[in-house]
Amino acid sequence: MSVILITGGTGAIGAALAEEFARTDDVIFTYNSNKEQARSLMEKLNCLCVPADITDAGSVNDTVRNVLREFGRIDILVNNAGISLIKPFLDTSYEDWRRVIDVDLTGVFNMTRAVAPAMVSRKSGAIVNISSVWGVHGASCEVAYSAAKAGVIGFTRALAKELGPSGITVNAIAPGVIDSPMNSSHLTPEELSQLAEDTPLGRLGQAGEVAKAVRSVAENRFITGQVLGVDGGFY
Repeated sequence: MSVILITGGTGAIGAALAEEFARTDDVIFTYNSNKEQARSLMEKLNCLCVPADITDAGSVNDTVRNVLREFGRIDILVNNAGISLIKPFLDTSYEDWRRVIDVDLTGVFNMTRAVAPAMVSRKSGAIVNISSVWGVHGASCEVAYSAAKAGVIGFTRALAKELGPSGITVNAIAPGVIDSPMNSSHLTPEELSQLAEDTPLGRLGQAGEVAKAVRSVAENRFITGQVLGVDGGFY
């Protein structure tokens, strides 16, 4: 039985990840503000939820220290927590930019920096970062989000080379348009329908399909430094 730490467990993909791994492993997921939803998911899946602000290195270090104290190790880290921003570039404020970068990119750094030393000591571990199809190709009116998710890809490829000699794999998943509350809150039904039509498989993706892809790359010990598109052929 492995120990899995997932960030952003209350989102659609985060909840699907927790459900996927909780069938077979010990799962700990983080949440920031949605305490009631986190506790409901924890009880449903018989796993553990812990509060953490991934933009705050101190908060992250405390969370990881407590997990290691309780479970002794972290076998798989999934950096899933993130936010989106759909806004024309000329309307994007410095505060908008900073918030997206802090959560979507610096949060990945903070969590990985806290977890990696224990993995290096054990010479074993897997890190999977959730990027986006827009991190690969970019999206109009999503410059900050695209830049942050592209940064996650560069982070992944570089860290895979650095941690490979320690027996640690580092990969990224780049989901396409997923049927999720985050997307439905930013996009109209007409826009979602058009995106589904633009996808060769003719539909939006499901969070569970992303979760299965994460498990696949995390458990394969000879895949590292890769970016797997889970996008229905969108690109």
